[in-house]
Amino acid sequence: MPRVACAFWLSVSGQGEIRTVPVPEPRDDEVLVRTVCSGVSRGTETLVFRGGVPESQHTVMRAPFQEGDFPAPVKYGYLNVGVVEQGPSALLGRTVFCLYPHQTHYVVPASAVTPVPDSVPASRAVLAGTVETAVNALWDAAPLVGDRIAVVGAGMVGCSVAAVLARFPGVRVQLVDADPARAATAKALGVDFALPQDALGDCDLVVHASASEQGLARSLELLAPEGAVIELSWYGDRQVSLPLGEAFHSRRLVVRSSQVGALSPARRARRTFADRLALALDLLADPAFDALITGESAFEDLPRVMPRLASGDLPALCHRIRYTPADG
Repeated sequence: MPRVACAFWLSVSGQGEIRTVPVPEPRDDEVLVRTVCSGVSRGTETLVFRGGVPESQHTVMRAPFQEGDFPAPVKYGYLNVGVVEQGPSALLGRTVFCLYPHQTHYVVPASAVTPVPDSVPASRAVLAGTVETAVNALWDAAPLVGDRIAVVGAGMVGCSVAAVLARFPGVRVQLVDADPARAATAKALGVDFALPQDALGDCDLVVHASASEQGLARSLELLAPEGAVIELSWYGDRQVSLPLGEAFHSRRLVVRSSQVGALSPARRARRTFADRLALALDLLADPAFDALITGESAFEDLPRVMPRLASGDLPALCHRIRYTPADG
């Protein structure tokens, strides 16, 4: 087994590097995983890369297997798919998903990995963490048959929400984004697309994921009276203005946050985190989700790729990182 692995670390804000890290011998209740691919969650991870996590959120924003502290140096990430090379017989040789950073090999408790269904390729399973966010958001939103729904912001999270909503019977779903190129993604997911100025109104529900105050303001405008905005965007250290004057109160509108760090209250008594993640992996059997993976790079190129993702020079929804057997 490997005694060392290679891991991607944010050394200082805006600059990353590959470091060699020790790999311990797994105990009886642990697994050794060889990473096959990982995913860059462009919104949260690039915000971390830029050093945009507010000091008040340093504890809340810790990833499950993060090392170091914000702003840097820190090893951060949570979309990892690999193969169990050592561990309990039930997991040995299985492809698994884990909320682990970008690293070639790692040891974690066996309870921290979730087997990937045979119907889901490893290359698509990197989306599990984001689809899990979409599942939690829709547990919070509780859409009904026949609802008129807009998803504002066609990034990785917004597209995942739209992809799940495309399965709901009788709903009108429209994916809204300022980038007309996202129309092709919406088509692949099986939902309608509109630019913000052309979006259909009278919505019972709007899921906002554009991470912009303009998108949030437009989300309120699209609501029918007594409609609700489910806010998925995380703004880091940015201040956001929200138009709560004019008809906000007379129309009895609602803005409600949703965050994947806690189970939705609607399911908290009957579902576990493991249940939620397993559901997300089951949903990924649909090949339509492949539209969310918009690029791929080798692990060793990650220090050069991450600044381009953070700046927008390399546009992406989910950018997949591939690992070769020689890595680490």
